[in-house]
Amino acid sequence: MGKRKEFEIAFVGLKPGMHVFTFEVDDKFFADVETREFTNCSAVVKLQLEKQSGFMRLKFEVGGKSDVECDRCGNTLTMDLWDEFNMVVKMVDEPEEMNQREDDPDVFYISKTESHLRLNDWIFEFVSLSVPLQKMCKDEEMGGPQCNKEVLDKLNEMKVSEDAKNANAIWKDLEKFKPPSPKGGKAGV
Repeated sequence: MGKRKEFEIAFVGLKPGMHVFTFEVDDKFFADVETREFTNCSAVVKLQLEKQSGFMRLKFEVGGKSDVECDRCGNTLTMDLWDEFNMVVKMVDEPEEMNQREDDPDVFYISKTESHLRLNDWIFEFVSLSVPLQKMCKDEEMGGPQCNKEVLDKLNEMKVSEDAKNANAIWKDLEKFKPPSPKGGKAGV
């Protein structure tokens, strides 16, 4: 994630109002990141920047596709990326101090003397957050050609075994609530 100029906006020259920028992000963008949950990323980040006096409103829209490891069987699965993120960037005299005190993660401070908005870190974060938390194929696709059949078979065996064990455990625990049977076979009143 080098400090490339293509992910910077020279906002000083922009007139007040709405401006739209589009950034294409692929695996080269993430080359410096050793651990990430996705590969073969092909994403488009659309940025709507509304410039006002003393602040800017940013709306990031992430879309695209990426390969992830299936949570169920471990095979590679292509998933859609999609999400929206809003930020407010305020121009102040002491941005480092303000950023340390700010509780809202959607507000960021830059110096009044800044001329460029560097988007690398935000684009990295927002694309990463766009990867679905649950990375599995749909139930109707399970067992299809993209799935690891050996792992699915093993999971099914374990589920059947666990269900049988749990069913016996439920009845076993209920036995202690059963009244003792009367001696001689007759119930006393």
